[in-house]
Amino acid sequence: MKNTILMAFVILGIISCQNKDKKDEQSIIKTIAEDTLSKTAAGTADVSDAPPKEDKAVEVIRKQLNVLLQKDLPAMTKDDRFFYYDAFDLNNDKKDEYFVGFSNPYFCGSGGCSGYILNNNGSVINKFTVTDFPIYVTTSATEKFYDLIFETGGKFHLIKIKNGKYPSNPSVQEIWKGDITKESTKVLDIQGKKLETYSF
Repeated sequence: MKNTILMAFVILGIISCQNKDKKDEQSIIKTIAEDTLSKTAAGTADVSDAPPKEDKAVEVIRKQLNVLLQKDLPAMTKDDRFFYYDAFDLNNDKKDEYFVGFSNPYFCGSGGCSGYILNNNGSVINKFTVTDFPIYVTTSATEKFYDLIFETGGKFHLIKIKNGKYPSNPSVQEIWKGDITKESTKVLDIQGKKLETYSF
């Protein structure tokens, strides 16, 4: 009888220890999950190991950059090989064009940075230089494409398409007088929107 009672206490003790271990494990998991959620909400979570978000536009741009910059690639470091992009339908054909920008020393100098505007299929509308970001898409249009405002050297310049191309050097274009209207759309707002970077 004593052995049976003793055995019952041993079994109850084991079950109780197992339940405590389970509760401790669940508590640890819950704490980690809550910590991660709070850090993510606050924007302080370490997502450096998170896989980058990929989409069709990124693949189109990446493929085109590897062609356009083929001669530059051997001279570029890994840190030089990333881009930002923003999509905007510049000619109201229900297909986005892509603004592609850079922010590293290989593509940027004292006058600003270079970048590209690509068609939806990746073909080049134009390359631009000496530009500070963001770029503004206005509500006025030329040849069915919206006019753009680029900032360069602390001044804004109006960029209009001509024969299917925007000018490549905004600094020599007409200076924009007046304010940029609130109807204008910012693209490649690299600092303001904290745009995602993509490697190529």
